Amino acid sequence: MKQGGDDGRLFFRGFQGRSHEKVKLRKRKSTLYLSPRKSSERRGDLLGENVYLVSFTIALRICNCFLVQTSFVPDEYWQSLEVAHHMVFNYGYLTWEWTERLRGYTYPLIFASIYKILHLLGKDSVQLLIWIPRLAQALLSAIADIRLYSLMKQLENQQMARWVFFCQLSSWFTWYCCTRTLTNTMETVLTIIALFYYPLEGSKSMNSVKYSSLVALAFIIRPTAVIPWIPLVFRHFWQERKKLNLILHQFLPIGFVTLTLSLIIDRIFFGQWTLVQYNFLKFNVLQNLGTFYGSHPWHWYFSQGFPAVLGTHLPFFIHGCFLAPKRYRILLVTVLWTLLIYSMLSHKEFRFIYPVLPFCMVFCGYSLNHLKTWKKPALSFLFLSNMLLALYTGLVHQRGTLDVMTHIQELCYNNRNKSSASVFIMMPCHSTPYYSHVHYPLPMRFLQCPPDLTGKSQYLDEADIFYLNPLNWLYKEFHNDSTLPTHLIIFSILEEEISAFLIASNYERTAVFFHTHLPEGRTGSHIYVYERK
Repeated sequence: MKQGGDDGRLFFRGFQGRSHEKVKLRKRKSTLYLSPRKSSERRGDLLGENVYLVSFTIALRICNCFLVQTSFVPDEYWQSLEVAHHMVFNYGYLTWEWTERLRGYTYPLIFASIYKILHLLGKDSVQLLIWIPRLAQALLSAIADIRLYSLMKQLENQQMARWVFFCQLSSWFTWYCCTRTLTNTMETVLTIIALFYYPLEGSKSMNSVKYSSLVALAFIIRPTAVIPWIPLVFRHFWQERKKLNLILHQFLPIGFVTLTLSLIIDRIFFGQWTLVQYNFLKFNVLQNLGTFYGSHPWHWYFSQGFPAVLGTHLPFFIHGCFLAPKRYRILLVTVLWTLLIYSMLSHKEFRFIYPVLPFCMVFCGYSLNHLKTWKKPALSFLFLSNMLLALYTGLVHQRGTLDVMTHIQELCYNNRNKSSASVFIMMPCHSTPYYSHVHYPLPMRFLQCPPDLTGKSQYLDEADIFYLNPLNWLYKEFHNDSTLPTHLIIFSILEEEISAFLIASNYERTAVFFHTHLPEGRTGSHIYVYERK
């Protein structure tokens, strides 16, 4: 019995000795034992997210691109594609903003680079010149969508991120704008990606250098992009402990580098040193000369603009504002600040507030996440209402001005007498794209409308003078038959008023294109093409 007790004590001492030794466990390589994060990395990540999510988003935005076949505002062509076409192919038309140096070449340079590559490859067909820039913009918008999803997954959880992602993808105005070659679209893309790196509470991707670089680039492309970022940057500066270091080692160097880059690009293409950002702000903000293109009452963004842009997301946005945690208050302040600042300017447009629309989707996502019994009806309502509006505005409303350019393309490439052809677009100025959608040096003309920069009180541009008395203007302008263009393009609303001139000059209607169900002012429901016989 004593010997057995000694053996037992030796056994326990041996066991205790082994317990202090490091025991190496055999590593299992089966995917069953991998963490969820590493498992997803095994399957393949792209932009930090699952490859299937990224592929779906890119595919959706490509479909989005091809399902938007309407025009929105002239700037999507005249401040991007037309400038790029002129840069690469040395013909076309530059609007007064470029002669007055109010716009910078940084944004058109992106599309000019695409045009140059296509030209060097011998693939610069008119269809590729139209669609490749839009597909590039669609890809950038898809990246921004993914970044918004990733940010919400960091700040909250995957379920919350999915609701915000759904709201972002289902927004009719985002669908309508995100594939257009507008500076506002690029401003929105850069704003979302910058927000991903912004030091929000709970973010794991905060990077002051990256977010400030993206904000600086957005400012270079469109100077008013700084407006939404004023409260955000001020908050960052207020909470930063090393304030001097933030200014001296991040903000100032980044601002200096981006502004220098902008100055060099504009020096190359303008031929002289130009600070276009100052000229832009001076014209639109300080002098408020944008009123030449229309003005609205101060409350327009609150009473019409913002509700229209949000659409059926509006009640969910309001509901989400009451539910979201305090850390998202800065996003709500940014939205309200942007609306207030733009309300002080007389000239107002829907697209100006597009960059803060993704901020609103965060609150809409919170609303959907907290719904219980009404969640499925709410999702169906949001999806169907936005889909119908997106498809109508993307495929039907204001499509005639693009369809008629396809007709002019056929005139250039399928007409034996194209060398003698000429076109006069007698519509409100910049109603249609121009040489970027024709890509042939066809003699074309349109009614011009540069603003008065001299301060005349009774100033009228060419388009205004024409519409005062179209018939009289035509007889004075074309007193000699040899100067008459072979083709006239007009809105249907003008036909009756100039019918005497059309008959006397042997013009015959050869094509009709639907434009809109909501004609107003100088814009008609259809576009007519008249050819001189």
